[in-house]
Amino acid sequence: MENMTRREMLDNLRANPDITVLVIGGGINGIGTFRDLALQGVDVLLVEKGDFCSGASAASSHMMHGGLRYLENGEFRLVREALHERNRLLQNAPHYVHPLPTTIPIYHWLSGIFNAPMKFLGLLDRPGERGALVIKAGLTMYDLFTADARMTPTHRFFSRRASLEKRPQLNDDIICTATYYDAWMPYPERICMELILDTERDSQQAVALNYVSAADAEGDQVMLRDEVTGEVIEVRPKVVINAAGPWIDFVNRALGRETKFIGGTKGAHLILDHPELLEACAGHEMFFENEDGRITLFFPLQDRVLAGTTDIPIDNPDDARTTDEEIDYILNSIKLVFPDMDVNRSHIVFHFTGVRPLPSMEASTTGQISRDHKIEMVEPGGGLSFPIFSLVGGKWTSFRAFSEQTTDKVLPRLGRTRQRSTAEIPIGGGRDYPKIEVDRKAWIEDLQRETELEYDHLDALFQRYGTYARDVATFMAAANDTPLSNVTGYTRREIIFLAQNEKIVHLDDLLLRRSLLAMLANINADGLAEAADALAEALGWSEAEKQAEIERCAQLLTTKHGMTLEAVTQ
Repeated sequence: MENMTRREMLDNLRANPDITVLVIGGGINGIGTFRDLALQGVDVLLVEKGDFCSGASAASSHMMHGGLRYLENGEFRLVREALHERNRLLQNAPHYVHPLPTTIPIYHWLSGIFNAPMKFLGLLDRPGERGALVIKAGLTMYDLFTADARMTPTHRFFSRRASLEKRPQLNDDIICTATYYDAWMPYPERICMELILDTERDSQQAVALNYVSAADAEGDQVMLRDEVTGEVIEVRPKVVINAAGPWIDFVNRALGRETKFIGGTKGAHLILDHPELLEACAGHEMFFENEDGRITLFFPLQDRVLAGTTDIPIDNPDDARTTDEEIDYILNSIKLVFPDMDVNRSHIVFHFTGVRPLPSMEASTTGQISRDHKIEMVEPGGGLSFPIFSLVGGKWTSFRAFSEQTTDKVLPRLGRTRQRSTAEIPIGGGRDYPKIEVDRKAWIEDLQRETELEYDHLDALFQRYGTYARDVATFMAAANDTPLSNVTGYTRREIIFLAQNEKIVHLDDLLLRRSLLAMLANINADGLAEAADALAEALGWSEAEKQAEIERCAQLLTTKHGMTLEAVTQ
């Protein structure tokens, strides 16, 4: 359905309501399954009640990791799978997934050697301190899991003296540090967007719609509500996949089937404008235990520092907000690593929170709840003629594997077999990506000859989009373009391109999910108005609609994300 407008997609759906698979939920698990099914030739519709990647998938720690701490819970299969999927993402999405050196401050030699066996015996119900020996064992296992396909260096330990020489502000109670490699993603929302664009481009039978919710169901029909207009559209799927994350039970209830699959926990993060802390990180993630034994972390996110996270049970994901207690918890955790550094609320430029779609289970602490994924089945019945596959749990890193496992359970229900794997398919701007500097320079110079845009601007586009920058730059060069005065690094036609090609419905879609402008606090009140003006041109907003979007977005950024728009400088 490439190049169709949202209205045309909805009209086409109304005229052709019979679909094979309906995926409800536009986070990474729903989008990954949408892509995998479409590649098998299945006609599939994806609907998301908000914007794509606006729920749990947007609230991650921006890490692509195996889950080192899951080893002590005995989740070896999950860690092995996640590490292999991390390596695949380093290969398939090199524009958005980068190696991340990670340093662990260590304060004791032998602490925690009995933690894992005691947990297995049910004799330990809270996290215990991890000493050098335990960390060494975990990192050795981490390295062994990917020995057959190494993409990152193996771990190393550094003496107290060497550690303090590199980071003089480090807590001098340490005995040593350990450094290993995982990966991180600056733009999780863009990974989701490019997966959708790839899928719709490669399959004329795949359609993804944001701001469409599942409102009701009866017999062979599901009633979908357009959250923009309030219109209801009836579709007739053969299979429903519930990928609504922490809202899975709410969606099943709307479909008339009561379930209790989810026991979500809330995780908050802070974005800090703190040059001293940024420099002290020395390009590494700092990964360590808080005073309650919970793992916390912080690392560079461009010119900011991302710090998190919390792990608090919550019943309704719509109620998730970053609390004062969570802010204090995260700020205090940083002082465990750099005790003499002043890090306070004045350094916070943005915060966000979300709910992990963890399985409902009895556990003494939230850290003991499994991070693995599983598929819960609701067979036809209760007035419904189709099965519902609910995708419970899962990690960002292993979304492709989870999607593949889901597809392999759905295909036999449809009398089909797998045609191809997604294991080696590049994602979006990771296609034909020049991975060494000389090739990257040549690629940008070639694009400069084609578009006659400035080299530095094309380099910035390449960092933002990978090889997808060619599409963006070609559009920008096709007509007169002007830089935005209050949105650094963006031009009017770049925003128009995103509006016309990336399913933008609201102003916050652009600022929170098609870019890092809001998260990095690179937008102020004037920039908000300027970006809205460009979107209004592209999407045909009236003056009243444009003003309503500015007010909606400003309220969201200030109340949910703690931004002070007027105080932001470019």
